[in-house]
Amino acid sequence: MKIKNYRITVAYDGSRYQGWQRLASGVSIQGKIEDVLSQMVGHKVEIHGAGRTDAGVHARAQVAHFKIQTDHTPDEIRAYLNRYLPEDIAVTACAEVPERFHARLNATGKRYVYRIWNSDTPNVFERKYLCRMPDRLDVPAMQRAAAYLTGTHDFKAFCGNRKMKKSTVRTLHTLQVERLGEEVRLTVTGTGFLQNMVRILAGTLVEVGQGKRQPEQMPALLDSLDRSQAGITMPPQGLILDEVFYQTAKESR
Repeated sequence: MKIKNYRITVAYDGSRYQGWQRLASGVSIQGKIEDVLSQMVGHKVEIHGAGRTDAGVHARAQVAHFKIQTDHTPDEIRAYLNRYLPEDIAVTACAEVPERFHARLNATGKRYVYRIWNSDTPNVFERKYLCRMPDRLDVPAMQRAAAYLTGTHDFKAFCGNRKMKKSTVRTLHTLQVERLGEEVRLTVTGTGFLQNMVRILAGTLVEVGQGKRQPEQMPALLDSLDRSQAGITMPPQGLILDEVFYQTAKESR
């Protein structure tokens, strides 16, 4: 049988995992999927994700690829995975793709959503997917600050890896802040993201919303290239990897 390349789209609740990436200790989403695929084909399978979500972070549409020899159709592979994966991980799509397709290297961008429950009344049913902040946030001020951060900048001040040696220049196409009833939602789309970047962006904008920072301070913060000058790293449960983009619409599905 010929070795074929497959792409899967994965949704998961990251609450009980150490993140996407398989680690020496702790349970990962990657590890769970690899174990089931290895069980299906009878030998070790390695999968490659479009990005590494941290412990406690969720995904609506993570993308990964793997190469295996099998007689199973893509629909059968998806069905097998969903049969044996835990109920907090679901494969929503599976397709055969060209041999050279790589989930991370071929990705042209990602969209993340950060959700804040801005109410003094807890949201009982979505508490695992929201960060609760009881004191009302000034959303218009957050929107003005977000405008300064949109575009191509050196985001070193927003990088959780203080020893990062590679380029920290990234492009944010959109950084949208909106109030949806009691929820304040940040939607961030860009070419790529640094470690903890979205959660630090969210923390900085929250501090603007709390009146601890002024929107006009954002350019100086970017120029500082100093992580200590930016805001807090927001908790992981509010963050969702919403979509991974590829050059063609077909590849992004």
